[in-house]
Amino acid sequence: MSSRLNPYISFNGNARAALEFYEEVFGGTLVMNTFGEFGAGDGPEADKIMHGQLDTASGYTLMGSDTPPGMEHSPGNTMTVSLSGDDAGELRGYWDKLSADGTVTMPLERQMWGDEFGMCIDQFGVPWMVNITQSAATA
Repeated sequence: MSSRLNPYISFNGNARAALEFYEEVFGGTLVMNTFGEFGAGDGPEADKIMHGQLDTASGYTLMGSDTPPGMEHSPGNTMTVSLSGDDAGELRGYWDKLSADGTVTMPLERQMWGDEFGMCIDQFGVPWMVNITQSAATA
């Protein structure tokens, strides 16, 4: 297996719902393991997600988990997940699903550099950027 770089998102108790939502958006195969499966017993964190991984047919990998007990969950504005490419239909479909119950911070529309670009924050507080590259024929 070659090296890869992918986002890993920490959630505050709603990792299962978030990862299942991303599976609906992107398709693919989602595998999740709970803290209970790895020895947390029957405590309140037993059903929380220790590690989840979504691998898609498009080659995306998205990982996430609930913040472990004893660690502070402190979401910030230093991370954004970026989707880009030239398959306008696929990327608009992702945009529609990600922004549907979230907040659009910049509408998906033609920008000064010629591409369609937009930014949103999904229903789980995760910021996304979508850039649809315009080919020379459509630019």
